[in-house]
Amino acid sequence: MILKPYAANPSHSLGRQYHESKSKFRNDFQRDRDRIIHSSAFRRLEYKTQVFVNHEGDMFRTRLTHSLEVSQISRGIARTLNCHEDLAEAIALAHDLGHTPFGHAGQDSLNACMKNFGGFEHNLQSLRVVDLLEQRYADFDGLNLTFETREGILKHCSIKNAKNLGAIGERFIKRQQPSLEGQLVNYADEIAYNNHDIDDGYRSGLLKFKTLMDISLFKECAELVKKDYPNIDEVRLLHETIRRIMYNLIFDICQTSAINLAKFKPKTIDEVRTLPNLINLSKEMAQKQLELKQFLRRFLYEHERVVEMTNNAKKIIKDLFLYFINDPSLMPEAYQMKSTKNVARAVADYLAGMTDRYAIKTHKDIK
Repeated sequence: MILKPYAANPSHSLGRQYHESKSKFRNDFQRDRDRIIHSSAFRRLEYKTQVFVNHEGDMFRTRLTHSLEVSQISRGIARTLNCHEDLAEAIALAHDLGHTPFGHAGQDSLNACMKNFGGFEHNLQSLRVVDLLEQRYADFDGLNLTFETREGILKHCSIKNAKNLGAIGERFIKRQQPSLEGQLVNYADEIAYNNHDIDDGYRSGLLKFKTLMDISLFKECAELVKKDYPNIDEVRLLHETIRRIMYNLIFDICQTSAINLAKFKPKTIDEVRTLPNLINLSKEMAQKQLELKQFLRRFLYEHERVVEMTNNAKKIIKDLFLYFINDPSLMPEAYQMKSTKNVARAVADYLAGMTDRYAIKTHKDIK
């Protein structure tokens, strides 16, 4: 692995919250990645939804498959830009650990329930999972990840919340950037979900190929595929088109970011944090990406079938929240113990950790 001076370097990590001896065989970012993969929260991503509720069918993406796709894209970009691949992979695999069941619908509902108790945000919850909620080690709570991995996980944070997070929240107060590895995972996340949502939307029948041709980037790539393969069937045409869209986006990020790095010439990761965001799409490609996102919102996320699922999901989360906050003794013992300090946060932790199908089953049971 050839690292540039601006890349994160495990030998110069800002360290872990609790001291641990170094491994002879793995760098600290590899150890972070391995701890994330072996965590309970990571396994539960298999049964948490992206757009479609988990029981809708096994053909659709879950948070687990999404995280793996983000990881693959992140490693590729990191390698091209001579950043640290292991750190990028660790951040990518952990970035959704705090997501509720039912995707953004679940988060919105839980945030509404927690309005008078500090709110709920999945990025903060992901950090809470790796810092506190995983109970696997004798010497500490959480996974005791490095500062750099934790920094990358915390994609967004309000100033109010940042003030309570110590060193990990300082960059939001100072309006600084995360490491390049953290920055590139943010883009890999968008590339992954935009393109697999096209695929899942098409599979579900909610998106038609003819309608997708209204997206300029999709149309450009589809027409090139048809030119190369005049007799290709529609399913293969779709996959070839998505593959080329992803290639174009990733190529553009690598090219634009390389230009930015050559322009600003950051010599250390600390210097990276004080500069503007250096991992970027070109203006032209960013506009095409925005058009794609707006299309998906209009024709997929706001489709009546998805909205119906969303409304049902929100009701399930609300009902469960009210049920357990009125009687915390009905939660598992570990959460009952936490509820003595902050009952609402303990309920939020319990609900956020549920899978789609467990939340649905629990809701049926209490009804």
